[in-house]
Amino acid sequence: MKIALFLPNWIGDAVMATPAMRAIRRHFADAEIVGVMRSYLADVLAGSRLLDRCVLLDSPGRIRGRELVAAWRLRREAFDLAVLFPNSFRSGLLAWLAGAKRRVGFARDGRAWLLTDPVPATPRHEPRPVLDEYLRLARALGCTDLSRTMELETTPEDEAALCRFWRQREPSRIPRRIVCLNPGGAYGAAKHWPSESFAELARRIARELNRAVLVLCGPAERATARRIVEQAGHPHVLSLADAPPSIGLTKAAVRVCELLVTTDSGPRHFAPPFNVPVVTLFGPTHIAWSETFYGRAVHLQQPVECGPCQNRVCPEGHHRCMRDLTVERVFEQVVAILAPGPARIRLRSSNDRPAAA
Repeated sequence: MKIALFLPNWIGDAVMATPAMRAIRRHFADAEIVGVMRSYLADVLAGSRLLDRCVLLDSPGRIRGRELVAAWRLRREAFDLAVLFPNSFRSGLLAWLAGAKRRVGFARDGRAWLLTDPVPATPRHEPRPVLDEYLRLARALGCTDLSRTMELETTPEDEAALCRFWRQREPSRIPRRIVCLNPGGAYGAAKHWPSESFAELARRIARELNRAVLVLCGPAERATARRIVEQAGHPHVLSLADAPPSIGLTKAAVRVCELLVTTDSGPRHFAPPFNVPVVTLFGPTHIAWSETFYGRAVHLQQPVECGPCQNRVCPEGHHRCMRDLTVERVFEQVVAILAPGPARIRLRSSNDRPAAA
């Protein structure tokens, strides 16, 4: 049996899909499972045993020539089953063009006729955890192992890159007590916590808690990461801004840190698979949409009369949901998590194999 998993487009959603992917893998133990995904998701899932191989698609939007070629490639695969995690009409059309004998997905966006097994969709206005919705797809396939535990792996290359990063900056030693800060978010400016707030938090963690602080960033957030380091003004506050951009490096950094403090963005979901505590700063988004039921997660959200609005940019112009979330409130949570004990984990060398999730 050959199965195509059409994976979500967002990094965080892809991580939240891993419980359903694992359920499918275990239910169809002898099947070949192929991930159909954006190229950047290949780095997110690198090292995972949930997929046998992947087919990479072009950028989001209308179906383009390269994706018609991809659809032809998929058709030649002769899939027995296609599972659609995205809700889009486009993903339904691609699965239909691929000629999969059975096509399972939510009946949304007028695509039910493209599916052989449309799964009833929940109302869009009701916040429901995406993770649970993906498990609903797995349940529709007959899967019974429906654990919510997310899983990721790092690769030896990821670990080696992290070792090189620290040795270039701390030649005498690799810090053992590291807090990661993730200020970015592709969703939009409404999710961003002010850089000066991140800088003050970083300075206090380094000075008062004697931790190294590593500011994570993607290519679009490098200037913000550099600004946070400059504003923090502490030698133990560093960033990935000058490292080669790599999702794998970010995963490796999160895996070994004591704590991740993050906006509601994709890398937030890197913490649970590695059993790392995470403090998430929510602004315009309803927590229920991305609830992961992770026991070491703390959610902070400042109540405002206009939220949560789900907008990418603050329509009121004041951005109070994030600006009114004080550094003191966040630092109190950091202290509560870090104060009880020492570092949990050592940095693996490039010769060590990652442990199974």
